[in-house]
Amino acid sequence: MTQEQFQDALNARVSTIEKVLVSALPKNITMQKTIADAMEYSLMAGGKRLRPMLMLEAYRLFGGSDEAEIEPFMAAIEMIHTYSLVHDDLPAMDNDEYRRGRKTTHIVYGEDMGILAGDALLNYAYETAVEGALKLKDPANGLKALQILSRKAGVYGMVGGQVVDVELTGKPISEEQLDFIYRYKTSALLEASLMAGAALAGAAEEEIAQIECVGRLVGLAFQIQDDILDLTSTAEELGKPIGSDLRNEKTTYVSLHGMREAEEAVEEYSKEAVEILENLSEENEFLDQLIVSLIHRKK
Repeated sequence: MTQEQFQDALNARVSTIEKVLVSALPKNITMQKTIADAMEYSLMAGGKRLRPMLMLEAYRLFGGSDEAEIEPFMAAIEMIHTYSLVHDDLPAMDNDEYRRGRKTTHIVYGEDMGILAGDALLNYAYETAVEGALKLKDPANGLKALQILSRKAGVYGMVGGQVVDVELTGKPISEEQLDFIYRYKTSALLEASLMAGAALAGAAEEEIAQIECVGRLVGLAFQIQDDILDLTSTAEELGKPIGSDLRNEKTTYVSLHGMREAEEAVEEYSKEAVEILENLSEENEFLDQLIVSLIHRKK
């Protein structure tokens, strides 16, 4: 696949995901219209749509053929991710005014509606996924996917990582603590995306464990690249303020190991992830190239 072919395929997938998200948003809203508007503002603010894209590619990788049945789960994972960003931007957390080149949700709708928009997105994510699971030909696959999403988003996943990140902000952090934060705060939802896609396709437990490892490696590479871009990119290119880690006194992989070692780690983790994928019985060229592209991303 050439770079041009990959970019065309990437754009097509993003376009498909955007349509899935629009279709999944709440309908027939009356007096609670403000929260529906805030949810839509947050969810449709753009972004890479990496998590639903990974879910879809894992579904395809393990032989899934009815893509309509995975769409509610694709919408759900992006809603969960978006709620985490909305809450992450709040004054009590990172206190950011811009996200994806636009004013953050709490700046536009107020802090109270920012909190409620995050709450609403998380709850609606599970409502959407449950409704999707009830329509599956094999409900057991849907139940497994729901279990994965629930665990990876909660105290054993993203929320757990965020708790440690918040508690240790401004304090000396060991390499073990930083690895925990990255594994849970960032990798968990990427793992969930791949694992849920595999589960919905009927993959075996061993295959789900392998794809979980891929998600962990991709998450580590993704977060370390974020650390690098926070120091080397521009606010215009990144779509949000740069230098926030330094401003918030956060220890990062770059501050702990240096820029050169951080760049090498991104490449090594990405390479390991692709090697695991190549050892699976099936192959997905787009997924391989998507992971490699994360090394060179600028935003």
